[in-house]
Amino acid sequence: MNGLVLEGGAMRGMFTCGVLDVFMENNISFDGAVGISAGACFGCNIKSKQPQRALRYNLKYGTDPRYMSVRSLLKTGDLYGAKFCYHTIPKDLDPLDFDTFKNNPMKFYAGATDVETGKIVFHEFTDMNDTDIEWMRASASMPLVSRIVEVGKYKLLDGGITASVPLAFMQKLGYEKNVVVMTQPEGYIKEKNPTMPIARIVLRKYPKLIAAMSKRHIVYNKEVRIANEAEKAGNAFIIRPECSLGIKRTENRPHELVRVYELGRNAALLRLDELKKFLGAV
Repeated sequence: MNGLVLEGGAMRGMFTCGVLDVFMENNISFDGAVGISAGACFGCNIKSKQPQRALRYNLKYGTDPRYMSVRSLLKTGDLYGAKFCYHTIPKDLDPLDFDTFKNNPMKFYAGATDVETGKIVFHEFTDMNDTDIEWMRASASMPLVSRIVEVGKYKLLDGGITASVPLAFMQKLGYEKNVVVMTQPEGYIKEKNPTMPIARIVLRKYPKLIAAMSKRHIVYNKEVRIANEAEKAGNAFIIRPECSLGIKRTENRPHELVRVYELGRNAALLRLDELKKFLGAV
């Protein structure tokens, strides 16, 4: 089985959007996919088969204070407005194709961090119902600028805390060949989280979450090494930027979003024939 692994990175995810649109335009499909944070939020469009949707709504609503703003953070506790981003846009303003999403046989998963255990938890999406949407929101809920998301028995935050590049998850499910889309260039090394002193105060009720946050750079760098080794072994195909994308996590200027989106398209187009060969499509 062929799998797709999508790293997060907030608005670095526009690079991923460009990559995925090239996949859709060239009828490249997968048996399953997993996304973390922005990788999940933007990656769901490959299951609903809607190229350019993520680019379109980010360009149109990125500067809307209901989408992302300090006002939203102060008013609701979420930098990215929960109601507007996860309900108003996909249901009313730029609808997700819910029927196609449901009927597409490709499995789709997202990961979020359980704040009480400090461990990653994965959820399989079915038809993008309200439970699925809350898992999507949880996966992208960055600590310190988001409320904890409660879904069922879980209290959740950003999946990137504990599994930014969950290739191992897909391998355990039986996906032998995986395409991994990263939003950092080759050789990037994540450093210690500079916000830890604040996190230890704000999130003091969740010591295991704090422990996980303090080790995030170690986990991330290990995951990248695993992906690199899998690529050398011929079991993974990594698409990543050639250099740092130079985009803020909260970027909303249209020209910057388009710039990074085009970098993703170019990266995918440059290796399209090689990718098809890897997947056995040629």
